[in-house]
Amino acid sequence: MTSAGCGVNGREMLPADVTDLLSAIVEALDIPMPSIEDADERKHYRLLERRATDVRIAWRSLLRHPSHPDLHYDAAYIRTCTAEQPVTYTAYEPDRAGGEG
Repeated sequence: MTSAGCGVNGREMLPADVTDLLSAIVEALDIPMPSIEDADERKHYRLLERRATDVRIAWRSLLRHPSHPDLHYDAAYIRTCTAEQPVTYTAYEPDRAGGEG
């Protein structure tokens, strides 16, 4: 039996603000693979690079001010940056990647 507030196997759940920040990071970096076109591959690389920079900025801010963390603010910052940099390339589609049919 687990005590109140404990998760699976007796481990505590992550705090909501930590989960929010981690979710924002995954949303920013989990972008679709590009098509095999060179232009799409370049756009994919550039987008991933920009989004990783935004995540790094949020982490750096958090590490510089560890006594005043505001993880919800950092998550919102990452989400705002992500929304400003949408996927603009053609995503890879296995059915259209050269198969006959």
